[in-house]
Amino acid sequence: MDDKVKQKKSNSKPSTQAHLPIAEIREGVVVLKDGTLRAVLMTSSINFALKSEDEQNALISSYVGFLNSLDFPVQIVIQSRRLQIKPYLEKLSTLEREQKNELLRVQIADYRAFIEELVDIGKIMTKKYLVVVPYDPISNSKKSFWSRFKEVIKPAISLRLKNDRFQKRRQDLDMRVRQVEGGLSSMGLQVVQLDTQALIELYYSTYNPDISFAETLGDIDKQQVETI
Repeated sequence: MDDKVKQKKSNSKPSTQAHLPIAEIREGVVVLKDGTLRAVLMTSSINFALKSEDEQNALISSYVGFLNSLDFPVQIVIQSRRLQIKPYLEKLSTLEREQKNELLRVQIADYRAFIEELVDIGKIMTKKYLVVVPYDPISNSKKSFWSRFKEVIKPAISLRLKNDRFQKRRQDLDMRVRQVEGGLSSMGLQVVQLDTQALIELYYSTYNPDISFAETLGDIDKQQVETI
C-alpha cells in the first residue's frame, strides 16, 4: 500500500515543462502560456572595428533608423556556447573507415586527432546572434480594448484548440518579422527566421547547456513529447 502511495506521489510531480513559460512551438512560432507569440530571427555579424570611419557612421545611422522605425519592443540576444565538434569528428571517422588508400587514411586520422585536441585545449566558442520579435494582442492598437482584453484572458490551451485565432495572431506577428528583417538587411546583415526544429533545438540547448553538448536533440518528429 505504501509503495502505491509513493508511486502515486512521484507520478503527480509536475514535469520540467510546467515551469517553463512556453506552451507550445508550432509552425515556427513560440506560443507562451499567456497567449503571446514570439518569432526568433538569427542574424550574421559585422566586424565593426575593421570598417572605415565613414562605414562605421553609416552603420550607426542605419541602426538608429532601424530602432526608430519600430513601434514594438524587440529583444537582442547574443548566445555563446562551446563549439560542438562531435558531428564533424564523427564524419571524419566515417571517412577514415571508408578510405581505401592507406596514406589518406593516416592523414585523416592525424587531422581528426589534431582538430579534437585543438578544440579541447582551446575551448573554442561559437556565438549566435538572435533577435526575438514579440506579439502581444493587448498591445495591438488597431483593435478595440474589449477585443484585445478577451484575447488575453483566454488561457494558452484554448489557443491550441482554435487554429483560426492562432493564424490571425501569426499574421500580425509576420508583419513585424518582415519589418525587422528589412531593417536588419539594410545594414548588410543576413537574416533567417528559425523554424520549429531550430526553435526547439535553441531552447533545448539554452535550458540544458551541459546535456545538449553531449547529446544532440535529433529530429523532433522522432521525439516523444510529454503533454501537460
